[in-house]
Amino acid sequence: MVDPLAPWTADPAGIYFSDRFNVAPQVLEDWGAFDISVVTDLPVFIDPFLLFNSDKEEYRALHEQIVDYLRFLRDHAHEPLTPGRTKSWYTFSEVRQNWLGFTVDGNAGHGLGKKFAVALHDALGGLLRDIGREPITDSSHMEKLALISNGVGRDTISDLTTNLIKHFLLRYTSDFAVKHLAKEDRKTIPVARAKFNYNTQTWAAQSYELPYTDGDFVILTPVDLLTKDDTWINRSDMERSFDAVLEAVENSQLRADVNNYLAQRLTKQSSDKEQREARLLALRYFPDLVDCYIKLKEDAGDEAVSKSREKVDDTQALLRDQVQRTAHDIAQKTDLYEKPWTSAQEARQAVETFKHYVEDKGGWRLLNKGESKGLSSEQDVQLFFGLLLQESRFDINREVNNGSGAVDFKISEGLDKSLIEFKLAKSSSLKRNMKNQVDVYKKANDTDSAVFVVIAYTAKEIEKTQDAILDLGLNKPEAMEVVIIDASPKKSASTV
Repeated sequence: MVDPLAPWTADPAGIYFSDRFNVAPQVLEDWGAFDISVVTDLPVFIDPFLLFNSDKEEYRALHEQIVDYLRFLRDHAHEPLTPGRTKSWYTFSEVRQNWLGFTVDGNAGHGLGKKFAVALHDALGGLLRDIGREPITDSSHMEKLALISNGVGRDTISDLTTNLIKHFLLRYTSDFAVKHLAKEDRKTIPVARAKFNYNTQTWAAQSYELPYTDGDFVILTPVDLLTKDDTWINRSDMERSFDAVLEAVENSQLRADVNNYLAQRLTKQSSDKEQREARLLALRYFPDLVDCYIKLKEDAGDEAVSKSREKVDDTQALLRDQVQRTAHDIAQKTDLYEKPWTSAQEARQAVETFKHYVEDKGGWRLLNKGESKGLSSEQDVQLFFGLLLQESRFDINREVNNGSGAVDFKISEGLDKSLIEFKLAKSSSLKRNMKNQVDVYKKANDTDSAVFVVIAYTAKEIEKTQDAILDLGLNKPEAMEVVIIDASPKKSASTV
């Protein structure tokens, strides 16, 4: 929650929508919009279940529109999937202008191409053939595709949902822009594939007055459509819930058939892997089990809303509110972004500044959320650090892959380049990565300069990292530089 009384100053070159368009964060919050970064995607996603389960009639109508489109595709699924039809009906570009998803160092994702088109077409002739008339669930759910198909995850479901409700998101953003943005900050844009015309059976363009910066328009998304980690209906959860789903099956014959199938394939000596494979096959052979799982998730829908909102609020607090404060502090109190030094000096100083902030300025609270909520992921830590480097005069690239895997950060100016790699101390592969990973990245990027940063959440993890440094001989001057950031809870000054 944004404090409406907190001082706020816009930064026209800033990294967030509120900064770039001179809009107070509270105005965005009152509109219900997520304050996106306009320099790199943030790891939140649209979950179509939040449309279905909403108490807003407009959202539920959008969910029905999604089902209508899938029903339209199903009615044509018996026809050949020609290249033209594939391109027109089944493939979708990523809507990069909403700045959400997995992409690092920008917003150019892969979209939904031919592989997805084939998977969706096949599912509409099989798994999704009853879409719009399911006997067990209260509604149809496109997430069903992700439950069985390999390679279809939260980003795919989010991308498809975004494309199918793009007309709503564009109107939602346009209404905000007209009401709250200066005229020079918005532009009338004809947007391709904005809405599907069932009369012509083609996607049509429409024009909207939208926020405009750096040569492109921007799309806002309502916070109450977003989630983090995974959609409410997802494959991993279904696999974990297999026993509960089977127990909840009201059809006694179905339950008996599934148990008989598993008994034929498994013995008391079957490994965990064999049990998992047998259950996945059972879900394929008995698709009503999938519907039983979805019905359980429908019945617990209110939990989806509360959990998603909590996760998204945490993300906003970490990756916007705290980044803004920290970046301001760094700009005011250090000359990190101004010194005419080398990339190696910038990399070391950036890491040391981050270390000082986490250990001495209370920053540990942003990363160490405690066992009840779980610790920040490696991706969250990398994003936080990367957003702080946006003002650097150096070229900052995240997850650069030059053939030997992706290094977290490359800081460069011409031939002068340095690498920064982050790792959580709790990782079981920490020592192996310290021994081999950065050397491989150095060779791939033609540099000898690298800093290996370890985030430790407990005293035991700090000790584990220090032991690894000693065992690998990394405490010597000529060795790779390893920086431990102590994100363990600190006592308040009043108790010291």
